[in-house]
Amino acid sequence: MPNNQNKRTLLALVPLAVLVCLLALDIAIFGSDSIMGASQVSLLVASGVCIALAAWRYKTPWKTFEKAIGTHIGDIVPAILILLLIGAISGTWMVSGIVPAFIIYGLKIISPKVFLLTACAVCAIVSVITGSSWTTIATVGVALLGIGKAEGFSDAMTAGAIISGAYFGDKISPLSDTTVLASSINNVPLFTHIRYMFITTVPSFVITLIIFLVLGLSHGGTDLGLAQTYSDVLSTRFHITPWLMVFPALTVLMIVRKMPAIVVLALSTLLAAVAALIFQPDIVTAIGSGVTEGSRAKVFFAGIVETIYNSVSLETGNPQVDQLVASRGMLGMLNTVYLIICAMCFGATMRASGMIADLARLLQPFTRTRTGLVASTVVTGTALNGIVSDQYLAIILTSNIYRESFENGGREPRLLSRSIEDSATVTSPLIPWSSCGMTQATILSVSTLAYAPFCFFNIISPLMSILIAATGWKIVKKS
Repeated sequence: MPNNQNKRTLLALVPLAVLVCLLALDIAIFGSDSIMGASQVSLLVASGVCIALAAWRYKTPWKTFEKAIGTHIGDIVPAILILLLIGAISGTWMVSGIVPAFIIYGLKIISPKVFLLTACAVCAIVSVITGSSWTTIATVGVALLGIGKAEGFSDAMTAGAIISGAYFGDKISPLSDTTVLASSINNVPLFTHIRYMFITTVPSFVITLIIFLVLGLSHGGTDLGLAQTYSDVLSTRFHITPWLMVFPALTVLMIVRKMPAIVVLALSTLLAAVAALIFQPDIVTAIGSGVTEGSRAKVFFAGIVETIYNSVSLETGNPQVDQLVASRGMLGMLNTVYLIICAMCFGATMRASGMIADLARLLQPFTRTRTGLVASTVVTGTALNGIVSDQYLAIILTSNIYRESFENGGREPRLLSRSIEDSATVTSPLIPWSSCGMTQATILSVSTLAYAPFCFFNIISPLMSILIAATGWKIVKKS
């Protein structure tokens, strides 16, 4: 029997090895453009390899895979809708002048020396309130990226600060779906789970803020004329007024009232469209005139619809600012949706074939000690983000794989739920082909491989989880 299990484990490594090799080749050939199609092909090829091996070796019927793929893709339909709405809101918030207003006010308020620390802290606060890293990054994050560019910081470094803060809130907010999922699936009361996470999360975030403070203080500064140029160009192209801040404030209010994310993003898009008609009629007219001719109402309608669904470029007379105020719209998200669907196909085939469970056996010898058990959980949660390409699946599968080991070892379920959040939740944006990695790279227009080294919170959290386990702090055995 052990020999048979070893064969199963080795066989389970084949689709994963094929995927890793193909993705590495994609990145070597296409670079950051690999998500435009090459990575999707690699995921489907690896899925085919998995299906062929399972059908040949274990006689797994096609219906099993078909059902698993349908279920997995069905589960991510809300995420796809959110992603499309994020594309819509990014266009309307830009054309309405909301994001340009954030940039101009931010350049006046935030000192370059503390910009990275401030960006991280602001995103943390917003994501705790909203419970959503995606919404935080798509709104406040996009504005902060523009401020960072104007103050001379690289997009990769600024994106790292934004994502670090956003995932801090996503991890500990009681409104976060990953927080609720990790606690509920392991039968841990929500606030017990959150309080226990403070032990690893707070030190990780403090270290992250210190690193960003040091990077900011050592920043050579920017050409103040450049920041002034950004402000002048934006002020000339857009009608900037404090009234524009009413619309993001209404968005925050809707989130605080716990309205569904899809409803919030849809209403926020409509509110921003109204703001565009009120404060930027010339820009809306210019966009609409490029689509149709006719009455002013017809041109307005065309301009708003074009802003929501299509990529829009605005001419400001400054190439750098042109790039800054360009928006993607819903169409700009389709490559990411395509990639997420292909990633779900791979995760579904690996799970339906039983290969996920076979791979988990590789780590079983390391679960005999407290530190080994937590480290194995952290490694598995992180690895599953790369294998199944989805943090929700990674949370569920890691819980299923290790629940019995924690129970048999007399470990509290809150230790399991915390270890999963320390890994599966926060490492997801570091994987280029995962749903989170692809989404954040698309929203911020910064490749995952570029920003990942600066996501200090996401890197430190799993290491802190293992370190705390080694010390045994607040870790007790059940009687």
